[in-house]
Amino acid sequence: MIELINISKNFGNVWAVRDLNLKVENEIFGLLGPNGAGKSTTVMMLTTLLRPSGGSARVCGYDVVKDSRMVRERISYVPQDMALDRKLTGRENVLLYAKIYGVPNREKKTREVLELLDLGDRGDELVWTYSGGMRRRLELAQALVHEPEVLFLDEPTLGLDVAARKKIWGHLNSLRKKGMTIFMTTHYLEEAETYCDRVAIIDKGLIKAIGAPKDLKKQLGGDASLNDVFLNKVKSKEDETRFDGRAFRNILGRR
Repeated sequence: MIELINISKNFGNVWAVRDLNLKVENEIFGLLGPNGAGKSTTVMMLTTLLRPSGGSARVCGYDVVKDSRMVRERISYVPQDMALDRKLTGRENVLLYAKIYGVPNREKKTREVLELLDLGDRGDELVWTYSGGMRRRLELAQALVHEPEVLFLDEPTLGLDVAARKKIWGHLNSLRKKGMTIFMTTHYLEEAETYCDRVAIIDKGLIKAIGAPKDLKKQLGGDASLNDVFLNKVKSKEDETRFDGRAFRNILGRR
């Protein structure tokens, strides 16, 4: 469903993503990494919002540059920041998306996705009255109204309480079972460990590890968690400073 071949993106002299190779099938796939690792840049290239500096990517069989319109017709993207009109009702927000995508029987389809996300009884209330969890579910309803083949999510449960996060994941698992491919970024490693079929750990634009969470933990050994794997693969600035200082002292010692 998703294929990246040596895809790169630079901003001047800074490489946000470099020579990324990746294949994603019908699964829940998590892209993990520290801030500035290249996660959001990768998602924006796959959703046609950023043009790659090099390499290529295909989504649903279509090139993200040459066939960008065909890609956009087959995907949905829920960004990290709220993409709702707070002055409209939940139903009006979803209807707007349905109209943009040219969905037939818009009223019927809007009603269906609101029911699917447990918002049927709150659809005619203004969005500013919704809780954070309800707003996130409404964004999912918007994203699903045109029945996409691939759903991209940037930090889907960020800032939500435990109950709201659990409810979101319940809906995502249901979509996965119905055949939808879900590509997501997250900082909640325990969620990725529990719900993702596979994950990739990216740092400084390069993939450091990829596989099923259980396989990555097995490689580390012991009672390792995905958090342990993450820390093993990603160096903090403090770690790098300590390493550089140690190397510098060794050089001085040899003199």
